[in-house]
Amino acid sequence: MLITRLVLAADRFRQWVIAQFVILLLTVLKLFPADGAINFMDRIARWIGPKTRRHTLTLTNLRNAFPEKSEAEIREIALESWGNMGRLAAEYVFLDRLFDFDPERTEPGRVEVSGIPLFLELRDNPRPFIVFTAHSGNFEMLPVAGSAFGLNVTVLFRPPNNPYLADKVFEFRKARMGNLVPSHAGSSFALARQLEHGGGVGVLVDQKFRKGLKTKFFGRDVQTNPLLAKLVRQFNCEVYPARCIRLPGGRFRLELEPAVEIPRRADGSVDVNATAQMLNDKVESWVREYPGQWLWYHDRWNIKRSL
Repeated sequence: MLITRLVLAADRFRQWVIAQFVILLLTVLKLFPADGAINFMDRIARWIGPKTRRHTLTLTNLRNAFPEKSEAEIREIALESWGNMGRLAAEYVFLDRLFDFDPERTEPGRVEVSGIPLFLELRDNPRPFIVFTAHSGNFEMLPVAGSAFGLNVTVLFRPPNNPYLADKVFEFRKARMGNLVPSHAGSSFALARQLEHGGGVGVLVDQKFRKGLKTKFFGRDVQTNPLLAKLVRQFNCEVYPARCIRLPGGRFRLELEPAVEIPRRADGSVDVNATAQMLNDKVESWVREYPGQWLWYHDRWNIKRSL
């Protein structure tokens, strides 16, 4: 009993130390110009990432997803993915400065937006809707864009495993991204209430879900969360794909695409399995276009135990 308490206390202390280091690093970064700090974190992540155990998983995922690519291409994508992760961490502290989109501006800014008529139409004709995205580019900018356009969107997010970091991340996100719902057992009810009241919901759909539906992603078996499909079945709401693309020079393009057609059965009801597969197919098309902008260290295919 005493040993168990000591082990738990040691683990809590370890997580606290890690959280304090990360928070200190991000606080120091904020003292420097945004581009310099972000580029610095890109280089650091490219150096540290390959030295971690997650790099083996990253390379395995890439080899499985792109068997036609050479080993040099695989390693280059892996480095770009680590750099993307480093940039994402640094961009947290500069998000207010980075999101400079202004529809009245004549000169291009750091952020450009594709699908402005859709943003405005959803704002001016309120109704329940769902926007889905993936861990690609700086996906954190999408709810910021929705808030900037005046959309009432509740965003489902997965907090970091580190509880001390989770509190800080939640505070930061809530100040910039509107309504937030941490992913847990009761989160689906919070999203349902938002749709029931005629609001919008934002979800990430490329995460591993242990009790998910059996689907394919890059031709391999994965388990996909059925939540989006079940919400559509309950509220018959529209579903919009959205993504963030990194552009050269530290710029971004945010894309809101037209509503997708939801697969249905012969009786007109939502085909939950086919909808889950449709989401995977959409995300796969995005990842194939910009493979270095996705987070390949995720154990999406549940293969870590075999490494």
